[in-house]
Amino acid sequence: MDHKQLTGYIKEIGRGKNAARDLSREDARALFTAILNNEIPALQLGAVLIAMRIKGESLDELAGFLEACEASYPHLKAPAGTVPLVIPAYNGARQLPNLTPLLASLVAREGVPVLVHGVPDDPGRVTTIEVFQAMGITPANSLAEAEQQLATRKLAVISIDTLAPQLARVLKLRRDIGLRSSGHTLVKMLQPFSTKAVRMVSVTHPEYLDRMRAFFTSYQSHALLLRGAEGEAVAHPRREPVIEWLDGKTAEVWRGTAEENPELPDGRDAAVTAAWIVEVLARKRVEPAAITHQMECFTRAVTSH
Repeated sequence: MDHKQLTGYIKEIGRGKNAARDLSREDARALFTAILNNEIPALQLGAVLIAMRIKGESLDELAGFLEACEASYPHLKAPAGTVPLVIPAYNGARQLPNLTPLLASLVAREGVPVLVHGVPDDPGRVTTIEVFQAMGITPANSLAEAEQQLATRKLAVISIDTLAPQLARVLKLRRDIGLRSSGHTLVKMLQPFSTKAVRMVSVTHPEYLDRMRAFFTSYQSHALLLRGAEGEAVAHPRREPVIEWLDGKTAEVWRGTAEENPELPDGRDAAVTAAWIVEVLARKRVEPAAITHQMECFTRAVTSH
């Protein structure tokens, strides 16, 4: 991308929250492709990321950015005749136990392929991959290994560094600038399969529910949307689970029942959480009703649409 084109983009998006202009879908794709390809000098890259953080992404910009992301990595083949569930895991646990591995394991136990992608570590948080590792489930070392795991045990865990290394590099820029960027929104929207899959899309802030709902009812489809537990793509165990099915045209709201005092692990560290999950899978303990509802929503999404 030449300097004139790049500074033109920055001029459009960098005028502040009220005066900035949105990029077209095509320009957004070109800009994020250049970011993924590491073609933008550090000074201008910082300007772009901060400008987008302040302005917020339009739907056309999200569409263009996501197209660039999907073109930057090879996609997996799902086991024949299946519709897999895709669970992004990028927030980790700060206060609550991280029960994303429980959700993934319960769905996989029903014979549905589940792909969990995320970061292996995050200072101050307990990541989903750390809990899986404490359960004895290690991340796949390649896409081929992930495909094999999906075919044999129905569950594959993969680091974003292995799945989409160019996007992984963008995520790591957070350590340099101190803020999350558009990449952290996009990574939760990835569709890593070459065939139909259902994405579990979680948000942290309520305003992002509106944006994701608009996107998956206008631009793409087959997503289950929720405000997750501390941003993880698993229902909060103590709140009424509210999950939306977005099929590219409409949004259906599927509500569960709140559970005031669900049984939970005694702590949030990976070893304690993993041991408790193993007991649930062995039917020695009962999973929170919110997670049961989330499983049922996935089954409903696959079988009724």
